[in-house]
Amino acid sequence: MAQAEAQAAETVPVYRRILLKLSGEALMGAQNYGVDVEVARAVAGEIRDVHDRGVETAIVVGGGNIFRGVSKSAGKMDRSTADYIGMLATVMNACVLQDALEKVGVYTRILSALNIPEVAEPFIRRRAIRHLEKGRVVIFAGGTGNPYFTTDSAAALRALEIKAEVILKATKVEGIYTADPVTNPTATRYDCITYREVLEQQLKVMDASAISLCMDNRLPIIVFNMRTPGNITRVAMGEAGVGTKVCMEKQ
Repeated sequence: MAQAEAQAAETVPVYRRILLKLSGEALMGAQNYGVDVEVARAVAGEIRDVHDRGVETAIVVGGGNIFRGVSKSAGKMDRSTADYIGMLATVMNACVLQDALEKVGVYTRILSALNIPEVAEPFIRRRAIRHLEKGRVVIFAGGTGNPYFTTDSAAALRALEIKAEVILKATKVEGIYTADPVTNPTATRYDCITYREVLEQQLKVMDASAISLCMDNRLPIIVFNMRTPGNITRVAMGEAGVGTKVCMEKQ
């Protein structure tokens, strides 16, 4: 009986509602620009696995694979103009991800901070929550709708608005390290780190405004490697040893 109960507990997600933060680069695959459709389909399959376990799933997707307001490609363009172009890039990525999700049988809605009624619903907090309650995956596009704010800030804001229990920050590495693991092979991964440590050490997890917003509202962040198949599900299920958790106090 005890063994059966333990096995049942392992199949129950730790989180009821999550927000997954995907960078635009995550959809790029091995390409230098744009979207790799096969990568989008693989990501959609993992999101479906989480969704099928009863986890209400919202997504914020970046646009760096197409255009980034603070990148060299923006040149001497006005910052506000460049940021709006970046927001439009997130809408394009959201459409790609929606198509991939619906091809694997997951009903999806795009809610945009920019008013583009032909391709997305306007962001309305109660509507977003209702979609989640009905079992739809919700993709938030258009950032916050304001220049000078990153999609990290959009992720923190939307997560709080929909009362998500955690932000899952998908990256190219296993979590947060003491140094850049790409250039420093002696860097070690944190299992858990506080918001204040992230800010004080200027660790490039999310931008400072997003970290501060999460800290003020005690919203945990889990940074993990999305290139490892099954990691999104593992994090949602609360599997130990996957990624790094950012929270108020070390656990």
